[in-house]
Amino acid sequence: MQRGPVNPSHLILWLLLAQTSADLPMCKESDYHFEYTACDVLGSRWRVAVPNKPETCTGLPDPVKGTRCTFSCSEGEFLNMQSQQCQKCAAGTYSLGTGVAFDEWDNLPIGFVTHGVNTNDGDAHTDCSNSTWTPKGDYVASNTDECTATLSYAVNLKEPGTVSFEYFYPDYSIYFEFYVQNDQCQSTDTESRGMKISESKWSQYRVKLNSGNNVLYWRTTAYVLQGSAVKPVLLRNVAISGVAYTSECFHCKPGTYSANPGSARCAPCPVDSYSNKGATVCHQCDPDKYAEAGSGSCKARPACTNSDYFYTHTPCDSERKTQLMYKWIEPKICSEAVKGAVKLPASGEKQTCPPCNPGFFVTNSSTCEPCAVGSYSNGTACSKCPVGTEPVVGFEYKWWNTMPSNMKSSVFRREFGDTDHSTAWEVAGEYTYTTPGDQDTDYLMLTLNVPGYRLPQSMAKDSERSEQSRITFVFETTCSADCKFFFLAGYNEWNNEVVEQWKGSSRKQSYSYLIQNNSTVSFTWTFQRTEEFSMERKYSADAAKIYSIHITNVIGGVASQCRHCALRSATASSACVPCPQGHYMVSETGVCKSCPPNTFIRAELPVGEAACVQCGPNTKRNKAYTTCLSDCTVDVHTSGGALLHYDFSPLANVTGFHSSPRFTNKGLRYFHRFNVGLCGKEGRVPATCVDNVTENGREVRGYVCQSTVVPSDIRSQSVVSSQPFLIGDQLIGVTTDTTLSGITSPKWLFPAASGLPDVIFYYKSRETTQACKRGRSGTIRLRCNPTVTVKDHITLPSNCSEGTCDGCTFHFLWQSQHACPLCTKNHYREIVSACIQGIQRTTYVWQQPLQCFGGESLPAQKVSACVTLDFWLKFGVSTGAIAAVLLVSISCYFWKKTRKLQYKYSKLMMSSGGKECELPTADSCAIMEGEDAEDDIMDLTKKSFFTKMKSFSRERTSDGFDSVPLKSSSSRQQREEEDSDDA
Repeated sequence: MQRGPVNPSHLILWLLLAQTSADLPMCKESDYHFEYTACDVLGSRWRVAVPNKPETCTGLPDPVKGTRCTFSCSEGEFLNMQSQQCQKCAAGTYSLGTGVAFDEWDNLPIGFVTHGVNTNDGDAHTDCSNSTWTPKGDYVASNTDECTATLSYAVNLKEPGTVSFEYFYPDYSIYFEFYVQNDQCQSTDTESRGMKISESKWSQYRVKLNSGNNVLYWRTTAYVLQGSAVKPVLLRNVAISGVAYTSECFHCKPGTYSANPGSARCAPCPVDSYSNKGATVCHQCDPDKYAEAGSGSCKARPACTNSDYFYTHTPCDSERKTQLMYKWIEPKICSEAVKGAVKLPASGEKQTCPPCNPGFFVTNSSTCEPCAVGSYSNGTACSKCPVGTEPVVGFEYKWWNTMPSNMKSSVFRREFGDTDHSTAWEVAGEYTYTTPGDQDTDYLMLTLNVPGYRLPQSMAKDSERSEQSRITFVFETTCSADCKFFFLAGYNEWNNEVVEQWKGSSRKQSYSYLIQNNSTVSFTWTFQRTEEFSMERKYSADAAKIYSIHITNVIGGVASQCRHCALRSATASSACVPCPQGHYMVSETGVCKSCPPNTFIRAELPVGEAACVQCGPNTKRNKAYTTCLSDCTVDVHTSGGALLHYDFSPLANVTGFHSSPRFTNKGLRYFHRFNVGLCGKEGRVPATCVDNVTENGREVRGYVCQSTVVPSDIRSQSVVSSQPFLIGDQLIGVTTDTTLSGITSPKWLFPAASGLPDVIFYYKSRETTQACKRGRSGTIRLRCNPTVTVKDHITLPSNCSEGTCDGCTFHFLWQSQHACPLCTKNHYREIVSACIQGIQRTTYVWQQPLQCFGGESLPAQKVSACVTLDFWLKFGVSTGAIAAVLLVSISCYFWKKTRKLQYKYSKLMMSSGGKECELPTADSCAIMEGEDAEDDIMDLTKKSFFTKMKSFSRERTSDGFDSVPLKSSSSRQQREEEDSDDA
């Protein structure tokens, strides 16, 4: 076959490469290493030689057939790539076989990446570049600010494997999560990402991994909202299996060793010994030096000082004697032989032991033992509770000769994770106190554990009682630095939260905490001298003292007294029973008496008439007689005497709102979230505030509560809620008064514009704090505003933007149309229209401004028949005309009658003959029958009106009187004659 022409440029390049290779030396075994190629579809691979540095030698071994892809070595072995056989690790080294381990954190191991980002809604002003995971030697620590710090590691597994690690997660103020993603950024785990708060000093976690590429993520975000210090998350001993093989063994880190070949792990050196890297044995320190367990070097012993020992009281001996004794702090690191060292003081003289704690008695061996069930004691001898009484059980520690069996002392040192130092709190007769620690930054912890709580039989029937127990302690702190004293409560020593804390020196005082959850069984008192780390102890004299601890209603507790109770019957063997609901017990006799109407039983005072508490205004007691409730209806009498009816039922559902945003020093935005359950009958849904930072976070329930929420995108929830607390879990009353039961709602906080009074709901919480020794309280003003249709228009005081001006009493203004009184007939008026075409309309409208809602509805428009104005006008004209005619007729009638009388009078005067003062003798005093008929035919009646007028004028005499001719027989005859002539 004929070849084509050769490219001259390719020929020149080949000659140059050949010349260069000829100039390079032959490769030695130290110049290259072996690696496997990627596995093919058949599970096969090749072993190839890879130079450590490119273009440094020539003559690399040819590729050879490699082991199967499923091949692996056991623990303590490694794969020799030269022979492709597994070999045991040499002494001083270790191997996980099919895995890798990371236990040295002086620097981030190769492959680990850490970075900090801002998750605060993209706020570019926050610099998170330095908020990363930081190596600390034995472990790596997370950030403690508001940024999100991520630690990641990518690994390719040839077979399914696991990842395991140890972590210490002590603080609820940090959200800590771990998750795994594949190379396509898809999460491979189905379980919750959130890690649990550490159950012990170091918790272990293990999760399965799929074969292929896996990216491991550890991520933390702190929520520093009140300036308090946050404890970081610590991570150590990360181990990954499933890499199929490891081609080398790892040297033991300083402070550890492996004496035998084929070790899977290295063991730590014991106390006062050390080792270097890759050690097979540990070396003992010189007598004038010391070393803690797992140390890589020895340190010179310092001179003993007064801070290296503590004092305690010995247990009582058979003669009931105790002695003040001094002890060195263990493990002892100081030297008494060094110049200037102090000696251990001599023990004090023996003294008489104090009595046992209440509920205990002195045995023959001078020890203290608990009294039997049903008995009580003051610390000397036990006595049986009399018939009709029951023991008040609990634990009361006020004498400290020995540490109680349910209490323990321990030290936590953040810098080294844990410590063998066990002497943190020591007994001293009248108190227990903190001993000088190894370091001033140590957390000195005293923990009390109880099995649970059980209410006395006299109160066992009260199923709705929220108070399970109460713990009270008396303490004192003396500090010259920025010391802190914490009181924590929770499920156990490491799963708890801070209830209260005190900074600096604190005078001798008492603190009480209400226990409402039966799972709160662990209590820890922690003292830290300072947060400034220093190798030398500067504040060893700073100390905390606890004088007494008293916790009630503890299962398995002892009794210091007995109290009266109700009896089942009058027999001596009767057992105590609860009083019926709504009854209190007379302390002297144990007889149950009924409480007054509308009262409830105060939980903390079940005995005596004072236990009956009157319900506040507009509230009624519940069926269990444990609290007072409001059915959301209120009647209010105004100053004008009017009665207003309110119905707040539309506002009864739980309503949430938040304050205006706030920002931390680093720009983290957060809110105060409030949840309100205004009112409701029994069975109502209470307002709930939660802590969802951790899986087992707590929640509180009541009428009003608050939590702190932070918008976040680090997980599925849109917000992270923390630090919940109750503002009110008891309704005090509902009234228009500005003060009720010592709680005041000033008018100037929410100036009113309308004349209607605000209806105020008063609430109170039984939880006490250092700042709020009487507990928190809250007021909600309901203000009528018909224009507000939403049901969550709740605002905070403008001059107290967080809802409170003193941190204890919270005030809220709730404006709504549903806060208006119910409408009645007095709230509307009627408007009557004109009569149009016989129809008249009556319309009803609301009085303005409208100050009611609901209640009576506005009546519909009324339509009625009516008569128009034209009709009445016609009717009036007609009636007037008829009246005028009638009036004229009547006038004519009387005029005629008057003329008749005038005629008769004239006739009478004419018949008198013209004599004055003499009337003619009447023929008769009466008008004869027919006279009127005769008069009717007078001439005047026959003449026309004008003729009559003329005749009247002619007949008027000279004296001014009319001459009226009287009728007579002669004149009648003459008239007849004239008539006949005319005829």
